[in-house]
Amino acid sequence: MAILPQNPREILIQSDAEYQRLAQEHSRYEAELERLSKNPYLSSEDLQEETKLKKLKLHVKDKMERVFSRYAQSPNQT
Repeated sequence: MAILPQNPREILIQSDAEYQRLAQEHSRYEAELERLSKNPYLSSEDLQEETKLKKLKLHVKDKMERVFSRYAQSPNQT
């Protein structure tokens, strides 16, 4: 059976603790946003929370991209 090459991001999730932590945080924000989006009406507090979560999620995504860039540029990729 042939071994399929893994997605570099999957490798990072398995091998890099920081990337794994960031991915979990990103998923947590995504789940909270999903929960909020199911409400037919959002109060002003909910809208503020939604904006805050979107910013946090984007901030985490940026950090994940920086970790990925370091990995992609390193000569010892596994």
